[in-house]
This record gives sequence, C-alpha cells and structure tokens, in this order.
Amino acid sequence: MAQVSPNPCHSGSPSPPWTARVLTLFPEMFPGPLGFSLAGQALKKGRWALETVDIRSFASDKHRSVDDAPFGGGPGMVMRPDVLAAAIDATVAATTVGAVPQICLSPRGRLLDQARLKALAAGNGVVLVCGRFEGIDERVIEARGLEELSLGDFVLSGGEPAALALIDAVVRLLPGVVGDPQSLAEDSFERGLLEYPQYTRPQKFEGHTVPDVLLSGHHEKVAAWRLEQAERTTRERRQDMWQRYATAKQKTE
Repeated sequence: MAQVSPNPCHSGSPSPPWTARVLTLFPEMFPGPLGFSLAGQALKKGRWALETVDIRSFASDKHRSVDDAPFGGGPGMVMRPDVLAAAIDATVAATTVGAVPQICLSPRGRLLDQARLKALAAGNGVVLVCGRFEGIDERVIEARGLEELSLGDFVLSGGEPAALALIDAVVRLLPGVVGDPQSLAEDSFERGLLEYPQYTRPQKFEGHTVPDVLLSGHHEKVAAWRLEQAERTTRERRQDMWQRYATAKQKTE
C-alpha cells in the first residue's frame, strides 16, 4: 500500500485523521488536484490523509492481469473479481480505525448527494474502488458489499475522477478545513436549494450593476432577497429539488 500523504497523522492529533483509501490502477493520479487549495492545505496539516492501493500489485500472473473478457460476449473487458477482492481485503485489513464505508464509483450507482457526503465526513474515512474498462465483476460487488455511487447521468473513463470529486467534497466538510464554517451553510443543497447569485467589485461591469438590495446594508432584506433568489433559481433549474423543498416547506407552514 502506497501512502500518498507525507504526513497522514497530525502530530498533535489524539486519533488518526479522516482517511481516504483509494484502490486504483493509476495511483499516480493522486493526490492530483487534491494537493492544492483547501484540500491540499488540509492534507499537509494532517487534517485528513490519503492512501492509494495499486490494484495491479495483487495480480498473480506474470503479466499482472487485472481484467478479462466478459462471459456472454460483448465489447471491452471486465475487472477480475479475484484480483480486486484481494486488494479490497488487504486494504480493509490495514484499516486501524474500524469499519469504514466501501464504495465503488459507478455510473449505475445511487446518485451521490450532500447528505451522503456529510455522513461520510462524520465517519473515520472511506475505501474507494475505482473501476475501469466495462466495469467490475458483479460477484465482488456483492461479496464485499460495495456501495455503488454515481456523480450523475454520464460516463467517465474510470472511477478516479469521481473519487477525486467525492474526496474533495468530503474534505471541505471536515472540521477546520474551511475557514468560515458559516459559508458551508450557504452552499447549494444545504437547505434543499441551489445557491443564490453572488456579486463582488466592481459595482458596475459591462453595463450590469449589482442589485440595490445588496448595497442597502439591511441584513434582513438581504437575507430575504437571497432566499427568494435561491428559490427562483431552484424552481427554474431543478424541478426535482424544488418539489421536495416546496413539499417540506408546506408541512412547516
């Protein structure tokens, strides 16, 4: 198991930090963008840790084969269950903080949402399995009880970009990563709404001006305007979210 983080456990921490363990055919893809900005700073400070597991190192033949042709025919190749199961078992056995979610990034998985991210952030870490080729043999998914999650209704070349996105989204929720915790409460999805429009200097830009209410200094009016805009944006762009929000709002009125 190759450890990516140069300092996986903060010297003053009473317990290990939240740790992402990523099973992949391309460990060199990590930390990638996670080494920069908020996630990168938090990684250096030991607020979270990152480990990669090279799936290919668990192959038993001289060619280090990790895939084979699908039974029943069809295009492409499928990741072998024996190799992947060995990689998962070794990773889980090396985990010292108890049971953690084992997740497979897959376009057929349940849609990843903010609620699931918050639940992951409240735990000790996660094991992420990055699929490739046409997918993973169904038997290892069932035998190891992998939770399948998807970023959306589209297909990536592999699970690695999805793993990067999931980790980034969780890390920003960890204590001490975001400087002002209040900013998290204003994020899209936190209230069941998309975020309201944002403005900054200059006050006039290419003939467009900042809404007067944001210049008023009246905090209650600003808050009301932002809620109104968040509701309007959600209603126009995400009818699914709007229906859930409107139903919940009706119940509280």
